[in-house]
Amino acid sequence: MNPEERRREILKKIQSNREPLSGTGLAAVFDVSRQVIVQDIALLRAENHEIISTNRGYLLQPSHTQKISRVFHVRHSNKQIADELNTIVDCGGRVLDVTVVHEVYGKITADLEISSRKDVHEFIRRMEANQTRPLKELTNGIHSHTVVADSDEILDYVRTKLSEKGYLIGD
Repeated sequence: MNPEERRREILKKIQSNREPLSGTGLAAVFDVSRQVIVQDIALLRAENHEIISTNRGYLLQPSHTQKISRVFHVRHSNKQIADELNTIVDCGGRVLDVTVVHEVYGKITADLEISSRKDVHEFIRRMEANQTRPLKELTNGIHSHTVVADSDEILDYVRTKLSEKGYLIGD
């Protein structure tokens, strides 16, 4: 298979999967190195294919043409991370990222792509398995999430629930 055919097949695989595909997994399927996959993804992006990288692999950027986004500024304990994320997805929102503004390093953003309780569970499991500390610890718990939903009403509902639980700040 020539490189162009491989890139087309990679794109088809990413388009047909809702879950992220790892570079290592794609490399095994196409019998190439992970670095070749990284280069293929870069070339696909250069062709305006909206492929995003997450900590779990590659996926196609969801279409936000009819989605609405809002940034929520929040603060809570580490024990409340799962509850906060579950609150958002239970209301119908999808958490795109987490952002902190550090006094020395400035704005730090990490992609999350959390849209279900299963995603929340997996995120918490990975943090615990890797003994990872959340970014919010850099800023005394203050952080923000970009949340997308199908309507303003859903985002209003997310805001209400986060406020009721005492997570929302600056409200």
